[in-house]
Amino acid sequence: MDLSQSSKPLADPLSDVLTTLGANVTRCTRLEAAGQWALSFPALDRLKFVAVLKGTAWLIVPELEPQLLSAGDVCLIGRTAYAVASDPNLPRRDGQPLYDGCDVARLGGDDTIGLGGTVAFSSGNADFLLDMLPDFLLVPRSLPASGAVNTILALLNGEAERDAMGGQVVSARLADVLLVEAIRAYAPGGDPSRTGWLGALSDRRLGCALRAIHGDIARPWTVAQLAAVAGMSRAAFSAAFTRQVGQPPLSYVRAWRLALARTALARGDADIATICGDVGYTSRSAFTYAFRRAFGATPKRSARA
Repeated sequence: MDLSQSSKPLADPLSDVLTTLGANVTRCTRLEAAGQWALSFPALDRLKFVAVLKGTAWLIVPELEPQLLSAGDVCLIGRTAYAVASDPNLPRRDGQPLYDGCDVARLGGDDTIGLGGTVAFSSGNADFLLDMLPDFLLVPRSLPASGAVNTILALLNGEAERDAMGGQVVSARLADVLLVEAIRAYAPGGDPSRTGWLGALSDRRLGCALRAIHGDIARPWTVAQLAAVAGMSRAAFSAAFTRQVGQPPLSYVRAWRLALARTALARGDADIATICGDVGYTSRSAFTYAFRRAFGATPKRSARA
């Protein structure tokens, strides 16, 4: 059944991006610690969440002041290196070997219990999201929108303590939901202090433009059309979008088209010509040029790989 224009659901860019990029939590880890301890972890092309279930822990990220996390606090970490510690001034040991072959690290007790989850992306498209998210994003329990986050943390902790059959599946699904709820809590509608792509999504005018883009990516968008959707002048819209998202509107359109195409090619959804049209390119040569410039390989080679 075809939906009328008025009854079509609005596009949800966050769901669109997470689904298209195949974002899912591939591993959940747990830290139980007491006394003095400090663990460091290297910079990687990944998105990770760290949550405190019990006690407190310091989260240290380069070029930022150390953050004291308490029970119920969650943070998202991008490509940056980071450390967790009982005291930010302690010397740090490499934390990775503690998780070789196991998902739980124990350091002298359980005064502090932390949870970690690594988010993986399919099709090599992690850059699209990681480039637009801050390296460190804190979701404190005190945020008004963090109620769902705390509920999920309690469920995750309960699964770990129950050790029941199917627990790994349940924990993985809960971790996926935690990721989305943490982002939701961080970017409540209309908060002008939230910069970046998440801030743009929650901005009344820029959010309209982003929903329009994700709702009809094949449309030959112009800056003037997107500015009209946002209810702004062309110059004001272009400046605000670029400042908030970190790239001009049509650069964002192109990047998302190519991310969609790369995912479709990896899945073998259709032939190159069809995918080219589906993402808004009327010329296959223009599509090939843009794809190769973005990813260093032609669509044909990418499909074979």
